[in-house]
Amino acid sequence: MHVVKKERHRTGRIGWLRAAVLGANDGILSTSSLVLGVAPAHATHSNVLVAGVAGLVAGAMSMAAGEYVSVQSQADTEEAELELERAELKADDTGERKELMAIYVARGLDPLLATQVADQLMVHDALGAHARDELGISDTLRARPIQAAFTSACSFAIGAAMPLLVTAMASPARLIPLVSGTSLLFLAILGGLAARAGGARVALGAIRVTFWGALAMALTAGVGLLFGTVA
Repeated sequence: MHVVKKERHRTGRIGWLRAAVLGANDGILSTSSLVLGVAPAHATHSNVLVAGVAGLVAGAMSMAAGEYVSVQSQADTEEAELELERAELKADDTGERKELMAIYVARGLDPLLATQVADQLMVHDALGAHARDELGISDTLRARPIQAAFTSACSFAIGAAMPLLVTAMASPARLIPLVSGTSLLFLAILGGLAARAGGARVALGAIRVTFWGALAMALTAGVGLLFGTVA
């Protein structure tokens, strides 16, 4: 018996990878920026740490809530579209077959073959065929709110913990260069790993994340320095 080898594609990682990269990137960047914004304003070392911990907790909860709400909205939209499609299949089965056949013809199939394919798929799983080929909804890319919220919160907390550990161990005199330098290193590693997981160029991913991270930290540190000078 011939066994068909099932290929593994990176698109199956899109849901959790996007949330994980976004959460970790935001955790590193927002926490390091917070530390670099507070430190130049003549805050004590303990005050900087408290601000960082508060930012970690608030950021993780914000990421979880934001991801859940946004992805749940997508899930609600998908479910509403599927419900509408169920109703259309019950009301006009013939019309839905023709609609599916026209989609396959537009993709390059011969009209006779497209009709046969549409008929067989309608018998096998009519809703699934229309969800996939008409609406663009598939199991691989379906919205998963709980997964997105959990992944974002955990990855944010892990990312935020990195500059916080450096802050806790660094002396006040070396706090700013150590936090900024290590945070940029963390961002570069994250960008490279994310690019590798997604099949993109590692160097380009690392440079892209590091550039925007450096810009954000520089602007935040500048604000802290400005307020520290004014005070």
